[in-house]
Amino acid sequence: MARIRCDFFSTALGMGTSMTVLLPDGAAGIGMAGAATAGDPPVLYLLHGLTDDDTVWTRRTSIERYVAPLGLAVVMPQVQRSFYCDEAHGNRYWTFLSEELPEVSRSFFRLSDRREDTFVAGLSMGGYGAMKWALRHPDRFAAAASLSGALNVAHRRHHPTSPMDPAVWHTVWGDRDVAGPDDDTVALLERAGDDLPALYVACGTKDFLYDDNTRFVDTAHRRGVPVTVDFSPGDHDWAYWDAKIQDVLAWLPLQRNG
Repeated sequence: MARIRCDFFSTALGMGTSMTVLLPDGAAGIGMAGAATAGDPPVLYLLHGLTDDDTVWTRRTSIERYVAPLGLAVVMPQVQRSFYCDEAHGNRYWTFLSEELPEVSRSFFRLSDRREDTFVAGLSMGGYGAMKWALRHPDRFAAAASLSGALNVAHRRHHPTSPMDPAVWHTVWGDRDVAGPDDDTVALLERAGDDLPALYVACGTKDFLYDDNTRFVDTAHRRGVPVTVDFSPGDHDWAYWDAKIQDVLAWLPLQRNG
């Protein structure tokens, strides 16, 4: 695998930003498998959480080792604490993510643009971002996965066990009501069409976001939306996410080598 930290200017944001990218090269070192595809490789957009940045998946998991034998590229963007939204009092991170990032990534690197080769996943805030992106643009993705996602953010603002940071809420949403519009993943699921990507939801049973995830899954079941569910022992931590991202990679509908 090639690991690239890419600093570039974002037109959507009006400033420089960064992404970390893993690219398959087919090379194998001692104790490391490698694979490459004949054409443009499939791509996983892998999203970070509230307190992290584009480097965190490579620092706290073995994501490079996990994807090396799959021939899968991974694009990990930097979005600050934006909840992958066009912020009320900040910047246009939803526009950056959903419109600019795929175009920029494909202009810099050899990546497939086919729906069947395109996937998105994330943890916590990134799990929310992944599901929102997949539900708002289902035609772009073959699969979307959320690990410990903030999947009921409309009800998180004043939640007694873990309220939303008022400063984050003010920056991202201002005085807007999140319930119902396009930033509410439960509402998006309620009105989703039939041609959705495959969906995967995992959350530890000790996680403070567990109830948010069960509500999202209950909505999917009531709507008849297929979703792969993994509610198993675990907390909101990297030990859980390092294990579960391996399950997500095994679940992705990739054309497996060999």
